[in-house]
Amino acid sequence: MKKNILKTGLLSTLVMLGGCGGSTSERNSQQDENQPEKLNFLFIAVDDLRPELGTYGESQIHSPNIDKLAAGAVRFDRAYCNIAVCGASRASILTGTRPTRNTWINYYDAITEMRPDVKTLGHIFRENGWHTIHNGKVMHHAGDAPGSWDEEWWSETSGSWRDYEDPENIHKDTALSLYPTHEALDVADNAYRDGKIADKTIADLKKLKESGKPFFLAAGFLKPHLPFNAPKKYWDLYDSTDIVLPENTSMPANAPEMAMHNWGELRHYEGIPAKGPLTDEMAHKLKHGYYACVSYIDAQVGKVLDALKELGMAENTVVVFWGDHGWNLREHGLWCKHCNFETALHVPLIIRAPHLDMVESTSAITEFVDVYPTLCEMAGIPIPAHAEGKSLVPVISGEAEEVDGLAICRWKEGYTIIKENYAYTEWLDSADNTYASMLFDHTSDPDENFSIAHKPENKEIVEALSRELKENLGENFNQY
Repeated sequence: MKKNILKTGLLSTLVMLGGCGGSTSERNSQQDENQPEKLNFLFIAVDDLRPELGTYGESQIHSPNIDKLAAGAVRFDRAYCNIAVCGASRASILTGTRPTRNTWINYYDAITEMRPDVKTLGHIFRENGWHTIHNGKVMHHAGDAPGSWDEEWWSETSGSWRDYEDPENIHKDTALSLYPTHEALDVADNAYRDGKIADKTIADLKKLKESGKPFFLAAGFLKPHLPFNAPKKYWDLYDSTDIVLPENTSMPANAPEMAMHNWGELRHYEGIPAKGPLTDEMAHKLKHGYYACVSYIDAQVGKVLDALKELGMAENTVVVFWGDHGWNLREHGLWCKHCNFETALHVPLIIRAPHLDMVESTSAITEFVDVYPTLCEMAGIPIPAHAEGKSLVPVISGEAEEVDGLAICRWKEGYTIIKENYAYTEWLDSADNTYASMLFDHTSDPDENFSIAHKPENKEIVEALSRELKENLGENFNQY
């Protein structure tokens, strides 16, 4: 890895550009016309986005705008969510706290209900003088974590949250409880919610430019979450029959049964059988829809970033681009997320910090709880005691090749540690006893087709990883 240094020194630059924390009135009294302005933050979340993008290597997906962002930023090649479901993952990254025995478990988890004792990223930036805006799906629940946002906006739809525009599909959705898996209408980008979110975010950038206030602007795009609704021009980028399906469509050898699931999220949709695999034709169509939605989101991200540049704000704005968890596209015969495999845990994470000399990419193992302290350090905000991750600033600047070299992930009772070339998962009962496990060596088996946890020669590796996993579940694991 190429080693770079900060332009004017790590600590002094961050404090000077970011501010010094404290109350808003205290900071305002300290500021004068000679003091450099604070950094802005553009925080872009994407639902169900796996790191299958042009910038991450060979891919059939057209993602020129995200690829362009990555070309001038740090791409994290080994970033992991802490839990593979939207609501819990978002609560975790926004609070900087790990899943525990009873918190950050499922999509409906609310910060206010489970961890009212902690301040979200929006909250801590707001109380330190940034104007905070929430557009679209950043948090999972509207109105969650009061005090986080100066402005909170959610886009409207023609029907339900599934956001169909075809009148027949709206009727199926709202009156018949039938949910088509996809829609490809010849409509403008802002006919769907994500186009509206891009428009709103661009309008906010213009407003913020005029106000001159430092901002933390969060924009959450919903696709490629099911259903795969996107304007026709994005579907036209692909031919279903040309899209390659994965070869590993079976359960990994020697993996425990609880590692698998029945992809219940997709089973609710029209035309999907209640059990059993999909036909190749249906698999091609679903993957086509996923790809079309990714390209649709890529275009919206491009519009926002272009506006940021055109407004002359790019050089003072940190951009954080992330997907809340991965998504299975028939690997292991699975669809959706909700598991402990690499396909669900591995996520895209791209950070552009224009005030730093940045490495181009990093293979440092990173987890979402690291984002909270990273942004605090960049802003010059003291990192709260509740934040459980480690700042990525040394990795971004090339001062270090690793933060702590591990990620801890979870799905239900399965807990995974990613370390070096290994992915080890064990299932714990209520007394923290291990009742099942699996181990993959990503050097020899990157697609996780063969669990090697049972092999006698791996006994010491399993014991060491199990011990380190339990040591890093967090001090609050059994408290919350």
